[in-house]
Amino acid sequence: MFPIFYSLLFSLRGWFRSKVKLQLEIISLRHQLAITHRQNPKPRLTAADRCLWVWLSRNFANWRSVLLIFKPDTVIAWHRQGFRWYWTWKIRHGQAGRPSISKETRDLICTMSRDNPIWGAPRIHGELLKLAIHISESSVAKYMVRHPKPPSQTWRTFLSNHASQLVSVDFFTVPNISFHILYVFIVLAHNRRHILHFNVTAHPTAEWTAQQIVEAFPFDSAPRYLLRDNDRIYGCQFRRQLEVMGIREVRTSFRSPWQNAFVERVIGSIRRECSDQVIVLNEESLRRVLRSYIDYYHTSRLHLSLEKDSPTTRPVQSVGNIVAIPQVGGMHHRYERRAA
Repeated sequence: MFPIFYSLLFSLRGWFRSKVKLQLEIISLRHQLAITHRQNPKPRLTAADRCLWVWLSRNFANWRSVLLIFKPDTVIAWHRQGFRWYWTWKIRHGQAGRPSISKETRDLICTMSRDNPIWGAPRIHGELLKLAIHISESSVAKYMVRHPKPPSQTWRTFLSNHASQLVSVDFFTVPNISFHILYVFIVLAHNRRHILHFNVTAHPTAEWTAQQIVEAFPFDSAPRYLLRDNDRIYGCQFRRQLEVMGIREVRTSFRSPWQNAFVERVIGSIRRECSDQVIVLNEESLRRVLRSYIDYYHTSRLHLSLEKDSPTTRPVQSVGNIVAIPQVGGMHHRYERRAA
């Protein structure tokens, strides 16, 4: 008796399911016919039409097979649009969303971006953190003033195990007002990106370069390793001076500046942020400009590799009005809080 009852029950269940499926298919086809008979050159769908098809797509398994006048992707797009409208309605009716950024902060981001055209979102974000303004870096990028500029370049760390005992040296050139070439010698410490020494000359020699090493490391402050390229300027006298001071040379491969990434990055920063922005008169003029920039570089400029801090650590300020302090002749600015 029970087996017969169960088979009859399953038969009725299958019959009802097929009936529901058939009715949904009929509704789908009739609705499309009604749309095509409207008095328009091209049938226009109303909001009710879209809602019906979104409902059918959720309740009718074979809804794709009965579509004739539009594509299944169109119905899915309507469903996604409805989802966006739903969350927009929730936010506008008291539901919590992303916290808004005050107009004062937005204006400050625009001011920083406008005053410092070569700064990107990470640099501005670091300045805001020093002013105790905590917003995300993506929000900073959203409110920045856009400037046409090349993307920032990336570089890999080198000999990280000996960063505290390693310095790099290199030359770069700057033309003066009469198109003569001036040579700038840089000595950089890797651990906090400090520029330990620099000097300018129009006629570099091995003897002059060796003397710069002596001036860079007085009173037994010489590092363990010195990283350099294979330029001929580092002649016998230069190598002899390093040996006397107990410094071991680490030479990069030929035509591989990426192996000396730290000092190459510093030279690139000096070019973009200083020397390419001024006209140099003579050696003393270039020294004065570089001295001003290096002071800014050590005490104000924020570095991504130092967790958005400067080589000489800057404190975080949270009290007082925000003021802009021009540096390097107004090419850069430092932002601080000052008591009213």
